[in-house]
Amino acid sequence: MKLATLSQLFSLRDIRNAALGLLVVFGGIGLSALTYWAHLTGNTRLAGISAGVSLVFVLLILIFVVPPLARNASKEVSQLNLPFEFTAGGAVMLGLLMIVGFSAWNSGNNLLFLVLSFLAAAMVIGFFAGSICLKKLEVKMRFPETIFAGQETPILVSILNRKRFFSSYSVVAEVRGRERERSAIAEDLKKILPERLAERFSRAPIVRRTLSYFVHVPRNASIENKGVHIFPHRGHLVIKDFELSTRFPFGFFRHRRRLAARETELVVFPGLEPLGPEIDTVALDAGKLVANKRGSGQDLLAMRDYQPNDDLRRIDWKATARSRNLMVREFAAEDERKVTIFFDTRMPAGDEPKLTLREKIDAENSGQGVVPLPRFEEAVSRAAALAAHFCNTEADVRLVTATEIGEFGTGSRHLHEALRRLAVIEPDFQNDPADLAVPDMDEIFTDTPESHNLLITATFDESLMLPPGTQVIRY
Repeated sequence: MKLATLSQLFSLRDIRNAALGLLVVFGGIGLSALTYWAHLTGNTRLAGISAGVSLVFVLLILIFVVPPLARNASKEVSQLNLPFEFTAGGAVMLGLLMIVGFSAWNSGNNLLFLVLSFLAAAMVIGFFAGSICLKKLEVKMRFPETIFAGQETPILVSILNRKRFFSSYSVVAEVRGRERERSAIAEDLKKILPERLAERFSRAPIVRRTLSYFVHVPRNASIENKGVHIFPHRGHLVIKDFELSTRFPFGFFRHRRRLAARETELVVFPGLEPLGPEIDTVALDAGKLVANKRGSGQDLLAMRDYQPNDDLRRIDWKATARSRNLMVREFAAEDERKVTIFFDTRMPAGDEPKLTLREKIDAENSGQGVVPLPRFEEAVSRAAALAAHFCNTEADVRLVTATEIGEFGTGSRHLHEALRRLAVIEPDFQNDPADLAVPDMDEIFTDTPESHNLLITATFDESLMLPPGTQVIRY
């Protein structure tokens, strides 16, 4: 266990708040004991002074100690599959119920008992009405095939109410899932915790995404809402289940119901950054070179007899008249455009964001993941934009990374596969400067010497000899 890493979990502010909280709590307990002792010994003056000071300590506890504990408890409770939870209004209502009940019991006033009955009836009716509201509901979600970070994504959410007699009101539909199997701080936890505890706490937190809000779902009917959601960053989300919640009718309780969902992976592609001047200098003249084979080019290769299924537009009527047989023209094929995008993920260790373990935990729990490096994210978006540009121009494109050498291909399906790899790529920080040297490009591109190569890298040695047709883009 490394104390230096363990100390990152607690900031000076956390230690100060903890010390003040303990001081206030134990001070209040001490004053309560002093008040009780003064009452037993008959020292009324001391008892009155200590009782007044203890009330001040109780007020401090309510202001500075209870709210943080309540917030942390609310976060923990939200991870549990509890059918309901108290809202802020419900907590106030419960406090009023206790005050009015104590006053009615202490005074015997019939009016207070009447008010108490109204408050209790409102709590009971609100609880059962909210519980019935979420019963026999089914939810479905449809989303587009391509989702890009930072862009509006239309999502269709439908709720089916199978209840015969009751409608549902004020229903919020959410989806729950994980962005990764293991926490991004798993290795750091192993340094400060025993292995068993580290494995237990290295699970990635549950991420919640609000899908839509339904004001009214009629009985025996289905309602579909089209909402727009913006995913803030690239990555993927493995859907675990849906969660329906409502505060109907009075907002005293937040009823929840989780519905099992078919495990589906939502992949958020990197945002396509507008291309800059680097695209103007890329030579893509390979398509103009004529090959000695049949294809769909513009240069005539040969004449031959007509065969079934030949395109009638290729019939040469002059040659047909001379030979008195149907003759068709064959054209020479053109070499396909080939582009290789090599994305180098290695970066100097000094570029890694300087975050404490506590800051990483807070960032991950907030649904942002570990805070990304803007410089690296811009490079990922640029690589995605280049791949999209060349695929749209019908060039054969392949994406090469340090872990995988992709295949050449074109079309939307091949582009989506490349974007899927870029969606989950992460920087590789290197401490040794020797490990940052660009690898031998000849070894990577020997199989396709006619390919135009784009090297996207954070570090580059100007004296390094690169194969012809290679362009370097630094980030």
